[in-house]
Amino acid sequence: MTAQEPAADQTNAEHGTYWYAADKQALLGRLRRIEGQVRGLHRMVEQDTYCIDVLTQISAATRALQAVAVGLLEGHIAHCVMEAAKDGGDPSAKVKEASDAIARLVRS
Repeated sequence: MTAQEPAADQTNAEHGTYWYAADKQALLGRLRRIEGQVRGLHRMVEQDTYCIDVLTQISAATRALQAVAVGLLEGHIAHCVMEAAKDGGDPSAKVKEASDAIARLVRS
């Protein structure tokens, strides 16, 4: 946890149960596969695998993480932003969160 990241219990207390709770196991499964890809990259470097092959696998792991990020972002917009608007409140804070997340994804 960095100084910028709230503790998990603080985040849950602030926001309640997240929209992806129903898909949590699928999300965790995707992340476990990505974790396996990264461990595979580690092995490839240990075994002195040809650099282009390592780069190809890095690209695949990066795309997999980006797919997870886009899915979470779509869910944030579909659920969190829409819920804020539906509740009669001002969804601008949730839209700003999404915009900031998009900016971080584009920079990475």
